[in-house]
Amino acid sequence: MRYIIIISAVVFVIHMMDQTARFLSLLSFHPGLIMRGEVWRLVTWVFLPLNSNLFFVAIALYFYHFIGSTLEREWGTPKFTVYYIFGILLNIIYGFISWFIMGRSIGLTPFYLNLSMFFAFAALFPDHRILLFFVIPVKMKWMALINAGIFTYSIITGIIAGQYAAAFLPLVAIFNFIVICGGDVLDYIRPYVSRRPPNVINFKKAAKTVRRTQSNQNFRHKCAVCGRTDTDSPGLDFRYCSRCSGYHCFCADHINNHVHFR
Repeated sequence: MRYIIIISAVVFVIHMMDQTARFLSLLSFHPGLIMRGEVWRLVTWVFLPLNSNLFFVAIALYFYHFIGSTLEREWGTPKFTVYYIFGILLNIIYGFISWFIMGRSIGLTPFYLNLSMFFAFAALFPDHRILLFFVIPVKMKWMALINAGIFTYSIITGIIAGQYAAAFLPLVAIFNFIVICGGDVLDYIRPYVSRRPPNVINFKKAAKTVRRTQSNQNFRHKCAVCGRTDTDSPGLDFRYCSRCSGYHCFCADHINNHVHFR
């Protein structure tokens, strides 16, 4: 990521010094020109600046470096390289498909590709706080939602403006994120699928299960230690152990005094 940021900064400086305003046009993605031999355009669009505002570009590059470097340390350079290059290839493929279908080139920029790193970072460190504008502390999971809002807004405004090819560029970045980081997202979501702790026994469900297996008996609960039932000891309390594997009923005398089933 360090090299990507350095080259992007150099490109921006040259762009600001360019009096002819032609420098960026030599780096932009254009399938027609690529097929004529200008193959460097397959890569150089990755380093294009988003605009000419020095402050905005500096802030963007700082965050890209922070997020990208953290992901690289967490994943390792090979996986991070795969993530970034896979995102580049998806954009290139989409750019060529759009050019063949619509007959004109869409301007690929690294904006959505780099923003997709925020999704990856949020999947790994959802509660990590960053200082938005160096002042406002915001958790990464909320930043990911803000990015999702930006992506949605870009898609809607692009469709309204009739720029259908460019409108769906955010989906390319999202697809890259899902392919590489889908497992991390599922790991984060899975604990919230069930709010009930895994070691808590649902007494009604346990009783129903036991009744179903003991439908031919004349009792509802039977202690797994002493064998007493709610029929022969109607005043006795019965409970199901949360530490035993499966549903095992115990009387009040043995609920805290038994060998756990494994």
